[in-house]
Amino acid sequence: MRLSGSITALATPFTAAGELDLDAWHKLLAAQLQGGTQAVVVAGSTGEAAALYDAEYDLLLRTAVEAVAGRIPVLAGTGLSNTAKTIELTRRAAALGADAALVVTPPYVRPTQAGLIAHYRAIADDGALPIVLYNVPGRTGGDLLPQTVAALVDHPRIVGIKEAVAEAARMDALLAFKSDGFAVLSGDDPTACRAMLTGADGIVSVGSNVLPAAFRRLADLARAGRREAAEAWDVRLRPAYDFLGVEPNPIPVKALLAAQGLGHGLRLPLQSLSPAHDEAARRIAALVIELEHAGREPIAA
Repeated sequence: MRLSGSITALATPFTAAGELDLDAWHKLLAAQLQGGTQAVVVAGSTGEAAALYDAEYDLLLRTAVEAVAGRIPVLAGTGLSNTAKTIELTRRAAALGADAALVVTPPYVRPTQAGLIAHYRAIADDGALPIVLYNVPGRTGGDLLPQTVAALVDHPRIVGIKEAVAEAARMDALLAFKSDGFAVLSGDDPTACRAMLTGADGIVSVGSNVLPAAFRRLADLARAGRREAAEAWDVRLRPAYDFLGVEPNPIPVKALLAAQGLGHGLRLPLQSLSPAHDEAARRIAALVIELEHAGREPIAA
């Protein structure tokens, strides 16, 4: 498997009663395909995986696989705080039709770097799915260091990394491991353009939930090395980046999805966007429409 381009970490839409909104889920998936998204992640942190019941996880993943119908890869979030449980969930995701597993470093337990190597090797050795490493220290409390990644990249079932550390030095260190069998993906929307211009294979994005065509355009320009055009487009996206960071993910992006009629909020302990940001949400919702329209225009030669 070779992952690249614009990949969406899907939010999970809920009804006003707090149940899964499958109608909105199908509309979200259709919008991703229409916008040119090149892969999707089901039940990652943006998808509120920690708030999903097992049956809901299975239903979301199964229906996503059915809706996508092989047109783009479907990744399943399977990372848990225990290795055996992560293996079990990865097997379940494989049985439901996922193409790969996005495996975050074990949240909360803070293993050593040696423990991380053993953890990922055990999941990969089990062989249920190709594995994409996922490093987001701000959420998990642990950091998958580049020298640790170096010990994992040669495993044939470990096919990439989503790196959410924003510093350029971190991305530069990981790009040394990029190969035909190992993709390096940005997991940070505001710095993804820079990462792709320096060689990253793509972006696993939050913003592309509402801006699929816009992020596809960014990825196409940056990965083609068209620096001036990519940076100009990135500037146009920056107000959206800023808004998506005003409260913890996925609160702001779910406010924008709700403005599109896709879902009605989050599950506790997450709450809907604070009223103090309502005006900004209205402004960015209008900008999203403008950017998506522009993002679908042909790219000039």
